[in-house]
Amino acid sequence: MAAHGLRRARPAELVPGTLSVISARMDYLPREAAAAGGSGAGADWIAAEAAAQADPRRAVISIYARGRDYHKVLRRRLQMLAERLAAAVGPLGHRVFTDSAPVLEVEIAARAGLAWRGKHTLALAREGGSMFFIGEVYVDIALPPTAPVEAHCGSCSACIDACPTRAIVAPYRLDARRCISYLTIEHDGSMPLELREAIGNRIYGCDDCQLSCPWNKYAQRSALPDFDVRDGLDAATLLELWRWDEAEFLRRTEGSAIRRIGIARWRRNLAVALGNAWRASADADIAQALAAALPAADALLREHIEWALAQRPSQVPA
Repeated sequence: MAAHGLRRARPAELVPGTLSVISARMDYLPREAAAAGGSGAGADWIAAEAAAQADPRRAVISIYARGRDYHKVLRRRLQMLAERLAAAVGPLGHRVFTDSAPVLEVEIAARAGLAWRGKHTLALAREGGSMFFIGEVYVDIALPPTAPVEAHCGSCSACIDACPTRAIVAPYRLDARRCISYLTIEHDGSMPLELREAIGNRIYGCDDCQLSCPWNKYAQRSALPDFDVRDGLDAATLLELWRWDEAEFLRRTEGSAIRRIGIARWRRNLAVALGNAWRASADADIAQALAAALPAADALLREHIEWALAQRPSQVPA
């Protein structure tokens, strides 16, 4: 944030010559998400996610990351859009972005009338909830601006109440240092001790604030196979993923956003989740798998494995 400063709020400083920003969104709920009827994806997919979180042995990966890397999908389609615009209006200086540069994406989407900012700080739309990606095309032609939409959160505080680590410290204000998505993806180093139990079985990202949002009963399933679940990542167990070595991790996450965290953070996240599962389930296989990994573990992973093993459930004798 400090490095880029006001470039985030001044598009022409990021891409000289920019006169307008085209904001676009793309639904990412997988095609196979269980529908409950109507035009939306319904509540069944939300119930399925809740069931996964309730099973301590299951590995919970944020829905958006179970398919193909959204950066690649959205960037390619935004580029196609820009090329079609150029074919219609003539030479067009442009640059496309999706979560890849100092761009105030949610603010731009809100000003462009695509969504409003929810109390969890994510973009929300009446006809699509929050289960969509945002991207932009910076262009060097002046376009008539569209009007923003009104916010429709009202007095609802469901997302604030649902956050496991109390990262939403006030409406529209998020403390990233407490956010499970930040901790499991961006944070490099030891997980804060006071938050490890609250992380539960979430190993990559967190959807809790979205699952609790009433507007997501209108979330739309994507029409693209790109966002279909890969390698059973919606039903994998923690122990299954713990058995992956680095080669397997790289093979299984090829073309996935998950690969960007690397094997070290992946194993760290799994160790925390396995510790929580060990405490909750008293499954001896978990303790054995953790102990077996200790001799080859580096200092960071060793710390988390030792913490996990210390979560011995009360019903297991010392």
